[in-house]
Amino acid sequence: MSLVVQKYGGSSVADAEGIKRVAKRIVDAKKNGHQVVVVVSAMGDTTDELIDLAGQVSPIPAGREFDMLLTAGERISMALLAMAIKNLGHAAQSFTGSQAGVITDSVHNKARIIDVTPGRIRASIDEGNIAIVAGFQGVSQEGKNITTLGRGGSDTTAVALAAALDAEVCEIYTDVDGVFTADPRVVKKARKIDWISFEDMLELASSGSKVLLHRCVEYARRYNIPIHVRSSFSGLQGTWVSNEPQGDRKVEQAIISGVAHDTSEAKITVVGVPDKPGEAASIFRAIADSGVNIDMIVQNVSAASTGLTDISFTLPKAEGRKAIDALEKTRSAIGFESLRYDDQIAKISLVGAGMKTNPGVTAAFFEALSDAGVNIELISTSEIRISVVTRADDANESVRAVHTAFGLDSDTDEAVVYGGTGR
Repeated sequence: MSLVVQKYGGSSVADAEGIKRVAKRIVDAKKNGHQVVVVVSAMGDTTDELIDLAGQVSPIPAGREFDMLLTAGERISMALLAMAIKNLGHAAQSFTGSQAGVITDSVHNKARIIDVTPGRIRASIDEGNIAIVAGFQGVSQEGKNITTLGRGGSDTTAVALAAALDAEVCEIYTDVDGVFTADPRVVKKARKIDWISFEDMLELASSGSKVLLHRCVEYARRYNIPIHVRSSFSGLQGTWVSNEPQGDRKVEQAIISGVAHDTSEAKITVVGVPDKPGEAASIFRAIADSGVNIDMIVQNVSAASTGLTDISFTLPKAEGRKAIDALEKTRSAIGFESLRYDDQIAKISLVGAGMKTNPGVTAAFFEALSDAGVNIELISTSEIRISVVTRADDANESVRAVHTAFGLDSDTDEAVVYGGTGR
């Protein structure tokens, strides 16, 4: 009897009817001979509503209590789902993240999983139950406090449990039919990808693709857990994410896997930095010490007359204020002239392992953007990715132009977003 881990997002369990539909799908998997462990997100927009409520009560909620509040959403949906399954005549037990053995570090609001000890889950499914686990949450190893895993935390919970339980597959159910060559909300002719490697999926996730989050894919690659991304609103086959195509499916890896975009980043330019050893290190040490992650970095050639240069980098908008404050504290020590902050940018990325051996990809990418009248502000590349920063207003047009230029448009069906969010 194989063990399957299924994860259902908030749009899949947004209301009572959605919960009953998901319960039937879970029971069908049980009837097909599988042991089933389910990870569930909070219903619909519950988490966002709780965040808004916390903001009305306190402008800066304490991390411990904020996590305690946010985990309530998943506890509601896990209990309701267990009730719906029992109503269909099957045994089910619900578990919080801590009861499921999800052990994390002590960083509130964005904790990282350091271990999973699923003894209670294993015992429950061995007794014939369907185990329902609250996603997005765990318990800290030090202090035993409730923690949350940050954006995409339920996906990461599901893959971590799949690895700990030696599951055959981790099925991620969402409101689209799989991973597409672009965001189906932006490109109606985006094509569903039948299979994509962990490597390409990591790049897409890092570049803004929202159907799977980077941490989830990274965990799956580390433990070689195949992921099947599919819709809870249809019975269609989805997208397999793995090292190799699953079963007897022979799928040749495409030159280009897809186009991703991200409008959640901002750009900071440090103007007039003395061009001498150690200055860049001081800038990025200050950023690192403030706990801010950065993405793309570009340093201009210094002006011979002044000996000064500009350094630009991108980072999450939500952490912009923190980064500016950290840099201002170092201004006198580093000696830079000023800071410029711009949060009206978009990152457009072309991803594909095949581009390593296919000349002309870079030229075609830039030509497509040029033909669309899009100006490029920053450029970053790797062996399987080209990313540029443009104006935020140009994001959708850029994605559609590049998607068409590389022949990724579908000739038939339009991509469907069943729940309206693409996640």
